[in-house]
Amino acid sequence: MKLILRADVDSLGRLGDIVTVKPGFGRNYLIPQGLAKPATTANLKAFELERRKLQEQADSLRAQAQGLAERIAATPIEIEVRVGDGDKLYGSVTTVNIGDAMEAAGIEIDRRKIILPEPIRSLGEYEIEIRLHPDVRGELKLTVTRHGGSVIEEVLEVEETEEVAEAVEESVENAEDAETAEA
Repeated sequence: MKLILRADVDSLGRLGDIVTVKPGFGRNYLIPQGLAKPATTANLKAFELERRKLQEQADSLRAQAQGLAERIAATPIEIEVRVGDGDKLYGSVTTVNIGDAMEAAGIEIDRRKIILPEPIRSLGEYEIEIRLHPDVRGELKLTVTRHGGSVIEEVLEVEETEEVAEAVEESVENAEDAETAEA
């Protein structure tokens, strides 16, 4: 079955291509979804008139995807996970976790567009690819950190501050005692 593509279809073709597909795929998926029309002479003429409008829509979608890719690149994501001995994660970081973290950062994206070859099972920094459009792919900077790691550092800073304050108090008391002894 010969069809004219009305949109870019992954692994099949681009807008305006005339492709040959199995009849079931064309009848049951491409034509009902509005992705293709049968390649008849009348449809070819009608498509040439419609092509400019469809190309503008495709360009608009590409521009939106490019803007989203820039926004994703500018927004680093941090996911805190629980770890055991030797910094081994309990479980792993998956596309669901990444999608939730992106949503919390204000970026709405379909989790199926996040390309993660295998789940993340260790702490560190990662660059995750996101397929936003057939022509546009975004790069997400993801940091997987220990849950509560920053809290421990804050507690240590508070303890150090308290020790410094006690040392200052002692030196002030010693200075007062020295002044009293001299007088």
